[in-house]
Amino acid sequence: MLRGAIFAGALALFAFAPDAYAQTTIKVVPHADLRVLDPHLATPLITKMHGAAVYETLLAWDSKLNIKPVAAQSYSVSPDRLTYTFTMRPGAKFHDGTPVRAQDALASLKRWMARDSLGRRLNGLVAAYEVENDQTFRLKLKEPDSFVEFTLGATGALLPQIMREKEAMTDPSTAVTEIVGSGPFKFVKDEYVPGAKVVYVKNADYVPRTEAPDGLTGARIVKVDRVEWTIIPDPATAAAALTKGEVDYWDTVALDQLPVLAKSKDVVTGKLVPLPYVANIRMNQIQPPFDNVKVRQVVAALLDQTELMQAAVGDPNWYATCLSFFVCGSPNATLAGSEPYARPSVAKAKEMLAASGYKGEKVVILGTKELAPIGGMVEVLNQRMKEAGFNVELRMMAWGVLTTLINKHPPEAGSWNIFATYSTGGVMHHPLTNIFADMDCNAKNVAGWPCDQEQMKLKAAYLKASGDAQKPALDALHRRIWDQVVYVPGGQFDAPFAWRSNLDGVAPAALPVFWNISKK
Repeated sequence: MLRGAIFAGALALFAFAPDAYAQTTIKVVPHADLRVLDPHLATPLITKMHGAAVYETLLAWDSKLNIKPVAAQSYSVSPDRLTYTFTMRPGAKFHDGTPVRAQDALASLKRWMARDSLGRRLNGLVAAYEVENDQTFRLKLKEPDSFVEFTLGATGALLPQIMREKEAMTDPSTAVTEIVGSGPFKFVKDEYVPGAKVVYVKNADYVPRTEAPDGLTGARIVKVDRVEWTIIPDPATAAAALTKGEVDYWDTVALDQLPVLAKSKDVVTGKLVPLPYVANIRMNQIQPPFDNVKVRQVVAALLDQTELMQAAVGDPNWYATCLSFFVCGSPNATLAGSEPYARPSVAKAKEMLAASGYKGEKVVILGTKELAPIGGMVEVLNQRMKEAGFNVELRMMAWGVLTTLINKHPPEAGSWNIFATYSTGGVMHHPLTNIFADMDCNAKNVAGWPCDQEQMKLKAAYLKASGDAQKPALDALHRRIWDQVVYVPGGQFDAPFAWRSNLDGVAPAALPVFWNISKK
């Protein structure tokens, strides 16, 4: 009933706002509802897309995941690699007309560092933060580090978006309510309807970079007046809206709708994200039974990635199995330690569960049908866990509701034990950015809150390794992650995007973006 009401509201907004479409507007069906507007607070991809539209980062990834300046006009590194000097892009202004200063950038970085695992690591390396003037600031390190630029430019858990200093001074655990960035789009607060509609308008004062567009870098030129997201949870309805020209762009197409879209000469489909999406089964490791590593190992021995991907994606042309935590096909792919889980078996899992110490506790599985890959995976998870002997309860709900339940409360208080999710390969392909494999014992890592000091030592050793020492260090880290089963890899898949043929300039990037796109 709730889903129907949200969808009806979305259609009502879509149908009865003709004046909005007098301007050039790209009408988008996003993959999920936008519920968190503060980009320093939430990791979902939809919040990152919102953040990329409204804010900017100092550095960013191009289409090949190379790091280049964005909000920083340039940066330099001292010969001893201990001092990084950043110069802000001249002429950059926030949406209220105030200039983007070094003070804003530095305050924003500090707020982000309090929330993000990459940021916390970088903060621990910094000996001093220095502001030279409104345009220039420095990070002085305690020791050289090879991943400073990578950290500041990566599309990781939380993007280091630059806010005005007054917002950046907000407590890191408290949501910023004034969404004022310096990016190419302005967020229209008065037209925001959670569960139904999100609106962005062109920032007429935005001064783009002069380099050619490339992924999240280069010139961000807005060629339309508005971008409107209309939340349509039902894939068939979204496909119909796209083929009829009622919307222009569908972010992450349900694969079963590809044959429908293929019949329209006015619809283009393609792959836009450089690396595949990566599925994983995430367990709450601060609550029984998954605080017991032996029980986590049962889940790893139970699940067949082919079965998960068949349920999640269906078409084998769009998915692949992969027992690497760092994305098969990426430079960091390794299978070290995965050998015990190469042949999943319900019978084997039953034996392991009987010997694990599991006491029959209820296991709450959270799922949603709004994101088809998650809906398919949790159905398989539910069935196989029952067969293995777990006492399971599957709770299906709206994605926006599900994300609010991923907290540290006990499952009996409405929280969770296990759920399926997926993330971009850009996040998952490197030990530094793979937020799901972070086992820092400070309880500030992402949902599941795994803790393993040995894994963290091995991760630090890998990050310090160079040359021929890198591969053995990576393999040692990977073995430990499998030993502790920080999560269960579910396979990897490419997600098609679709857009009307009258859109020009749609290009690959680590996140779906809407600058440099024109509408004929």
